[in-house]
Amino acid sequence: MNETLQTVYAGSGALAEQRNRVLRNTYWLLALSLVPTVLGAWVGVSTGIMAAMGNGMSLIVFLVGAFGFMFAIEKTKHSSTGVVMLLGFTFFMGLMLSRLLAVILGFKNGSSLIMTAFGGTAVVFFAMASLATVIKRDLSGMGKFLFIGAIVLLVAGVVNVFVQSSALMLTLSVVAIGLFSAFMVYDLKRVIDGGETNYISATLAIYLDIYNVFQSLLALLGVFGGERE
Repeated sequence: MNETLQTVYAGSGALAEQRNRVLRNTYWLLALSLVPTVLGAWVGVSTGIMAAMGNGMSLIVFLVGAFGFMFAIEKTKHSSTGVVMLLGFTFFMGLMLSRLLAVILGFKNGSSLIMTAFGGTAVVFFAMASLATVIKRDLSGMGKFLFIGAIVLLVAGVVNVFVQSSALMLTLSVVAIGLFSAFMVYDLKRVIDGGETNYISATLAIYLDIYNVFQSLLALLGVFGGERE
């Protein structure tokens, strides 16, 4: 009986260690991914490469590039190539963000708006991470509804590229902040509960959550807080 209990305890201890290791590696890679994101954004703003593209072309580049990178990351997530692919993806996403950043930097208070959006995103992340650690119930059932919400949001965003509705843009930004905040809790809880055992996949999911919250928050701040020169 004692041997059986020892085996159970040893097994549960190994599982806990594995989950902690995945979570720790995810946080480290997530922090590292911010470096190429900032670099990509700087290149984009400095060169104006995204601003020079039309709405249609930039949309095509984004869809092909983003889904291409995500496919490659999933294919290589069990090797060091997956890390390289992920960092390449975050550079690309920084480049995609440069168009919005250039608009925000055109405001007199552009730099402070960016820092406010960054700080707000950090607050949301730490709040959702704390929530994920205290929630005891299984959240796996949320995945399907969150995924459907993300697809609807993506389709509406694509439509608005051509419609150019300010009201729709504001609505989508508010919805995106709520949706991807919920995604943060869901994705972090999966790692904590052992549902996600690959730290590269975990980092990709959480990075996208943070990216979308930051982008949406920055867009809202630009509309409501931007000061013209």
